[in-house]
Amino acid sequence: MTRTEGHRDRGSTARDVRTRVTVLVALAANLVIAAAKAAAGLFAGSPALLSEAAHSVADSLNEVFLLIAVRRSRRPPDDRHPFGYGKERYFWALLAAVGIFVMGGCFSVYQGVQALRMDRQESLQGYLAGLAVLGVALLAEGGSLVRALYQARRHREGAADPALRTVIAEDATAVAGVLVAAGGISLHLATGQVVWEAGASMGIGLLLVCVAYRLAREARDQLIGEAVDTELRDRIADFLGSQDEIDRVAALLTMRLGLDSVLVAARVDLAPGLDSEEVELVCVRIKRRISGEWPQAEHVFLDITEAPGPGEGTPSSAVAAAPVVGGRLSRVLGGGGASPGP
Repeated sequence: MTRTEGHRDRGSTARDVRTRVTVLVALAANLVIAAAKAAAGLFAGSPALLSEAAHSVADSLNEVFLLIAVRRSRRPPDDRHPFGYGKERYFWALLAAVGIFVMGGCFSVYQGVQALRMDRQESLQGYLAGLAVLGVALLAEGGSLVRALYQARRHREGAADPALRTVIAEDATAVAGVLVAAGGISLHLATGQVVWEAGASMGIGLLLVCVAYRLAREARDQLIGEAVDTELRDRIADFLGSQDEIDRVAALLTMRLGLDSVLVAARVDLAPGLDSEEVELVCVRIKRRISGEWPQAEHVFLDITEAPGPGEGTPSSAVAAAPVVGGRLSRVLGGGGASPGP
């Protein structure tokens, strides 16, 4: 293991430890809150409280998914998965989004519809118990949200780690849901009209559906295969284009394989006059420079196209014109994956 790889591994391990602690804090808060909301909701017959209890149960299950994601995504590459298991994070984040949609959003809307049909007036004790539970829930959910936001801002990981992003989305939605539920219960108490509490329940459900859709869309994009950001891609393209041995970068494709792993595939036109040994030395140097500058670029593949010499015709692919050179180059720059052809 090189010094760069060791530093990257230590950094990713520390990040995962912080994420795991954040998820565990959120899980503990949600389990306690779910039990309290369910008990108060059944005692008071409050649809808003039962919706919030369903929301907390869904969040608790999702935290379990996220813990599994953090653990499984760190497995090393093997023969069946030569690019590693980094996308496990996105798969489990997708399941968490489905859980939010079904267990949280749909159940909350159902509770709101049922409340409108029954139009049941609750006792004063039931209302007060519900509001007290929501107050405790607000403190617990708020504390978990502060922890997640601190990690995201302190270590700049909120934009990348789907587990942390899911926790932030869940906790922020939970805080908003508690406030909506409290408003619905208070208006129901003041007016005697159940429509306020039913509306709060359906509002919570729609909020959860929107959050679930956004999280699912992000996870889907990563599972399908999303390119790196434009800035990073342009920097890699500029580096390749600045090499004296490369005349032109004909194509550059990138894909995120995980939080710390990126695949880079480029088709480049070589300068004329390079023999096979020079090409190999150039490739080794480029590989080392890319790995040193961008440690996340674990898998780098080049499709070499020889530029025409003086008086020659159009460029021809090195793979077609010189199979040995193309094959050797692919093996030199392949970062752990299979050679892209003979």
